[in-house]
Amino acid sequence: MTTYEILLMLDPEQAEARQDDILARTRDLVEKGGGAWQSHDAWGRRRLAYPIAHKEEGVYHLVVFDAEAETLEEVSRVLKIEDAVLRHLATRHVAGSRTSAPRDEAAAPAAAAPVEAAAPEATAPEPTISEDDEPEYAGAEEEAAPEEQPAEAESAAGEAGVAQPEDREEEE
Repeated sequence: MTTYEILLMLDPEQAEARQDDILARTRDLVEKGGGAWQSHDAWGRRRLAYPIAHKEEGVYHLVVFDAEAETLEEVSRVLKIEDAVLRHLATRHVAGSRTSAPRDEAAAPAAAAPVEAAAPEATAPEPTISEDDEPEYAGAEEEAAPEEQPAEAESAAGEAGVAQPEDREEEE
């Protein structure tokens, strides 16, 4: 037997009783298939990254259970048919992984942070930049004399490994 977890995203417009029926049916399928129900964690209503079936939110539930592969296939088949299930994802459960809602734990350490950390720290003043000052790179090309520009281009080409005409004579 393998331990699986299914993350269900249910339609938020469905009644609470309808959502409970879906979870109860899933549990029945697992137990009838010879599996064992381990846990159910209701993550609650969450805003979706993009609309699914014209819904901006979904109600999440994470269920963990032991079952055979055939039982998992049957549970997935039933969840695909169910209209109140917007999405579901069945994966193999990793032992020791957390099953609580992701943002619930992230909010707890922030609330427990000392007040001193929330106080603004002394920062160095930002340097002021005048609109009259030109950036260092401005005008660098204009400063070079016209005679010097081709020589710079040749030296840059030589550094890049491009053979110059005089280099070709030496090679032969």
